Amino acid sequence: MKSIDRLGRNYEEIIEQWRYITKEIGADIVILDIPILNTNSHKNLIGTLVSDIVLQLLSFVVQNERENIRQRQAEGIAAAKARGVKFGRPIKYIPENYLDIIIRYKNKEMGRNETARLIGCSPSTLHLMINKLKKMGKLH
Repeated sequence: MKSIDRLGRNYEEIIEQWRYITKEIGADIVILDIPILNTNSHKNLIGTLVSDIVLQLLSFVVQNERENIRQRQAEGIAAAKARGVKFGRPIKYIPENYLDIIIRYKNKEMGRNETARLIGCSPSTLHLMINKLKKMGKLH
């Protein structure tokens, strides 16, 4: 494994997974970035103690960093919203007479592709629109 943060999202998960793998399964863990944590080379009491201390410390650092990232992300989103930045998919323009166009399609006055083109959507989106209009009771 490259880094211990792959074991879990927070301190408790990392420690729990580490103990499960090393104690219950009995497997060794090799951390490429932190050789002192490699369980295959430190099998004596002092090696285990040092590994446990380093693991606890690094697990704390990992959780703390994730919390900082979330906080900075939330602050960035709030600042962007305050500046008027819009999030999500942009609203697509639909012509005001879209219902008339769909009714003409339903009356077989035009084809599916032409109807979708006039509305400005794909044929599959047209199908979804028709189903939604039926559920809303605006189309039979």
